[in-house]
Amino acid sequence: MQEPTFLILTALAAQPLHGYGVIRAVDELSAGEVNLRPGTLYGALDRLAEQGLVTVDREEAVEGRLRRYYRLSDAGAAALQAQVERLRRHAAAAEVQLGKRLGGALSFGLVSAPTAGEVTG
Repeated sequence: MQEPTFLILTALAAQPLHGYGVIRAVDELSAGEVNLRPGTLYGALDRLAEQGLVTVDREEAVEGRLRRYYRLSDAGAAALQAQVERLRRHAAAAEVQLGKRLGGALSFGLVSAPTAGEVTG
C-alpha cells in the first residue's frame, strides 16, 4: 500500500470527511510531509471506492456546490489494520537490524558516549 493511500484510509478511519477535510487530515497526520492535491486525492478516492475500501457517506449542497463525504468501509478498515500490522513488523525488523549495528553499542541512542573519566587510553 502506498503511503498516500495509507494516510487517506487513516484520515477516514475515525469519521467521514469531504475531500478538503481529507487533504487537511493527511497533512496533519504526516506532519506536512505528504501534501495531496485535489486531482490526486479524487483519483485515489475513486480507485479506493472501486476497490470497496471507501464509500460515499453522504452528499451536501454547500454554496451551490456538491460536497461529497467519504467514509472507510469495513473492507477498508480491515485493509488498514493489515497494513498497520505489516508496518509494525517491518519497524520491529528494522529495530533489530539497527540494534546489531556496531555491535549494538549505539542502538537508538540508549548508550551514551563515554565521559572523560571513562575513556581509557
